[in-house]
Amino acid sequence: MENISSYVREHKERFINELIDLLKIPSVSADPAFSQDVINTAEAVKSALEKAGCDLVEVCETPGYPIVYAEKIIDKNLPTVLVYGHYDVQPPDPLDLWESGPFEPIIKKTDLHPDGAIFARGACDDKGQFYMHVKAMEFMTSTDQLPCNIKFMIEGEEEVGSESLGWFVERNQEKLANDVILISDTGMISNEQPSITTGLRGLSYVEVEVTGPNRDLHSGLYGGAVANPINILSKMIASLHDENNHITIPGFYDNVEELSQEERAEMAKAPFSLEAYKNALDIEDVYGEKGYSTNERNSIRPTLDVNGIWGGYIGEGAKTVIASKAYAKISMRLVPDQNWKRITELFTEHFKNIAPAGVTVKVTPHHGGQAYVTPIDSIGYKAAAKAYADTFGKTPIPQRSGGSIPIVALFEKELKSKTILMGFGLDSDAIHSPNEHFGIWNYLKGIETIPLFFKYFTELKS
Repeated sequence: MENISSYVREHKERFINELIDLLKIPSVSADPAFSQDVINTAEAVKSALEKAGCDLVEVCETPGYPIVYAEKIIDKNLPTVLVYGHYDVQPPDPLDLWESGPFEPIIKKTDLHPDGAIFARGACDDKGQFYMHVKAMEFMTSTDQLPCNIKFMIEGEEEVGSESLGWFVERNQEKLANDVILISDTGMISNEQPSITTGLRGLSYVEVEVTGPNRDLHSGLYGGAVANPINILSKMIASLHDENNHITIPGFYDNVEELSQEERAEMAKAPFSLEAYKNALDIEDVYGEKGYSTNERNSIRPTLDVNGIWGGYIGEGAKTVIASKAYAKISMRLVPDQNWKRITELFTEHFKNIAPAGVTVKVTPHHGGQAYVTPIDSIGYKAAAKAYADTFGKTPIPQRSGGSIPIVALFEKELKSKTILMGFGLDSDAIHSPNEHFGIWNYLKGIETIPLFFKYFTELKS
């Protein structure tokens, strides 16, 4: 690609300001209070894709939030790349832990981002990363260097399970036909050592409700005589792991993929400092399943975590009460061959079975998806590796991620396409947390690298 570095340098400030404007819109899909903001973001994405040079751009209605579809077909005999991303973001809570407003983007320098990072909800996940593709598209069309056909599908429900996306994909298979799917919603090892995500964990997400007495009770008059739902829920959750942090749900590990020692040895070659990891999180030691390293625990092993727990009185001062109900949200990250629907059934059956007399239990599944592994001998992977090698000066390392993008397995099932995960974020970018950010260097490096993927993919397919 000619002049790509100079093009990025020339338009750097505009690229940054455009992303900042997009980040100002609070497109929180989980909260109906932000529904109009989500819709407004879809319109903003449509406008950006039009300006980037797409010939067809449309906001497609779904049973939920709209999907922005765009395309530029230059020759039907050339390969077609489908770019996926999402414009919705996680809720910003807890607000008091943000050092600046979650939807008031600011640029600050950090140790890992000496050139500055944009702090805002969605900066890395996924507005900043999908917008790299929009600007890469602009470069390729404005300099007449688009080597193949390109399609975009940017959705607004990824953070709540992508239910409408499945509906849309099933009904638009011809429109979405492609040779490979390209996603930037993952990260890399470091700015010095790029990596390509080759595996994603699956997900089962549930909410539990434990009910005791028919009303809140005085803890003096009834304490010790009536089951306390908060106490009971805490004990039930604690019992879900044994002394080795092994999950105790019967059948949970039946289909867990066990990697060979050779594969685990290859994974261990990736650069990793345990001390730096602990220091970055301000913890004294790591914690997890016995017999596995930190990088194995957060990528190739399944997990069960409480994401939220509540009940009773949490206001100022004291209120001596036994709550009628207690609640928790629980997520289970899954590995290849674990079916998320089956795992949800196993959890539901087990959680109800361990409830003592005196309480009733309700389990409500929210969403989930399958794990995914992509081969490293595919044309798509080879094209991505060559693109990273050009811009970073280093061959990327294949790496499995602990995160989940459930729609990747859906794409392979419905569209019969492999997915390439070209992420440019870092683990330290605080996605889903207060003070989420995305390095300006990473943002611009992504814009510089992505067009090279199109170039090499087209060459390797010919």
